[in-house]
Amino acid sequence: MMDSHDTNQPLNQGELEEEKKTVEVSEVVTETPAEETNAEKQAETAPRLTTKEEVLARMKELAENAENANKLELDSLKQSFYKMHNAEQEAAKKQFVENGGAEEDYTPQNDAVEEEFKNVMAVIKEKRSAQAAELEKQKEENLQIKLSIIEELKELVESPDDANKSYTEFKKLQQQWNETKLVPQAKVNELWKNYQLYVEKFYDILKLNNEFREYDFKKNLEIKNRLCEAAEKLADEEDVISAFHQLQKLHQEFRDTGPVAKELRDEVWNRFKAASTVVNRRHQQHFEALKEAEQHNLDQKTVICEIVESIEYDELKTFSAWETKTQEVIALQNKWKTIGFAPQKMNVKIFERFRHACDDFFKKKGEFFKALKEGMNENLEKKKVLCEKAEALKDSTDWKATADVLTKLQKEWKTIGPVPKKYSDAIWKRFIAACDYFFEQKNKATSSQRSVEMENMEKKKNIINQLTAIDESADTEEASKLVRELMKEWSSIGHVPFKEKDKLYKQYHTLIDQLFERFNISASNKKLSNFKSNISNIQSGGSQTLYREREKLVRTYENMKSELQTYENNLGFLTSASKKGNSLLTELNRKVDKLKADLELVLQKIKVIDESIKEEE
Repeated sequence: MMDSHDTNQPLNQGELEEEKKTVEVSEVVTETPAEETNAEKQAETAPRLTTKEEVLARMKELAENAENANKLELDSLKQSFYKMHNAEQEAAKKQFVENGGAEEDYTPQNDAVEEEFKNVMAVIKEKRSAQAAELEKQKEENLQIKLSIIEELKELVESPDDANKSYTEFKKLQQQWNETKLVPQAKVNELWKNYQLYVEKFYDILKLNNEFREYDFKKNLEIKNRLCEAAEKLADEEDVISAFHQLQKLHQEFRDTGPVAKELRDEVWNRFKAASTVVNRRHQQHFEALKEAEQHNLDQKTVICEIVESIEYDELKTFSAWETKTQEVIALQNKWKTIGFAPQKMNVKIFERFRHACDDFFKKKGEFFKALKEGMNENLEKKKVLCEKAEALKDSTDWKATADVLTKLQKEWKTIGPVPKKYSDAIWKRFIAACDYFFEQKNKATSSQRSVEMENMEKKKNIINQLTAIDESADTEEASKLVRELMKEWSSIGHVPFKEKDKLYKQYHTLIDQLFERFNISASNKKLSNFKSNISNIQSGGSQTLYREREKLVRTYENMKSELQTYENNLGFLTSASKKGNSLLTELNRKVDKLKADLELVLQKIKVIDESIKEEE
């Protein structure tokens, strides 16, 4: 930067060329509005406000320094407040209608929080308007100052006096120009061109000696080297946004600094420009990474929305199924809270989509439980009628006809859905007690066929021996087929002597359990191993594919669980004294054990997917 000296010495044409280079420096400087960049930075750290009172408190904080408050944050707070406020009004209106009121008669209640919020907003608006007016006033004043400086420069250029005598005045005008900052944007370029025009003309008529010029060049070189070093150090600044703003100040100072020796101009400028490029690139990469992260957040939230939206409500037919699905939805809601912001233009939309899907789920859940409660009470009355019918028949000695009727009543019982939990055990015990009493009396009266029972006992012992002979190294498929054939044969054999019945069934049931436990474990391990091998193919479709595969397995689990409950309920009808209990009890127990093993396999597959999702995150 050129300094004033006691002696007026002329500058040569080199200064004019350097001033032109300075113009080029000013033209490459690009600035991002501070408010916009600060808003981007604040968006990363802004706290999550969940109530109107929290939003109001934050707005009051901003009102204390309203002139410097971020406009984007103010708009966001206002939007959040009225979203919550409107939601409360809608909820109150809905409650009014549900309580019997007419929608057109509803009148919103006065909200003290909203009134206070409006007052704070008015204060902020008034302060910012005053600040904006003051800034525009200052810009107009600066414009007049700079126009006056240009006029004075024009007079210096056109004055017949010796230009060397005017040099000190010229430097004062330059300093005044640099100290006068903001002007209306529309006038910036025109002002600068006129100013530069008369600066160049003034230098054209100056004839400073080489000694003065070299001294000025030397001082300017020291300043510009210092600016280059400062710009290069910004490459190590952790806060890329702060580094970018510091760079803008260095650019302004570089532009305001006078020329250096001609042979060094390109070297100094290229060094400064290279350091600026590094800082600008880091600044750009920072916001590109932020944009990429927001897009990733949007993708995750979209997948969660699709999972909730794809719930098959027709398959949720039991209390446990709804409760399991509820826990899954709550888990997804908790997962949602851990995901950061989506891109600004989509952030509100994706949240509204997720909230609508969750609201729809809980609405349908409420409707289901309301209908379920009504249905349970109806089922209780139906089962009371069946109890009365069974109790009326339990002392009958018409064995065949009564047994047929009771069997039909048992089948009808199975078709009736659940009853309220507090009545479930009592109503079942009442019904089965009447049935068991009849069949016990019937068995005592029809136990004369001893020889047939002995023959049946030998047949069943033979089946037990064949089951015992199945070797552990036997092929799983062949062994399973043999077991099923022997079980079918066992079921076709009639009664055995009562004293031997329990012993035989215990032996048979133990063997069947052991065999099917061995086969199921082997098959399950094989299936689980194949699933783990194929998980990489599922992962290639992305996290969305994993979520959908998990949802499919969860639905399978719920269906199997419902089927297991049905089998376990049926076991209650097949006591040792029931007509067909002896022949079907083992088969049902086998199916129950196999379902339990299959349920465990599905749970293991879900666990594999959960681990894969966790690894991706």
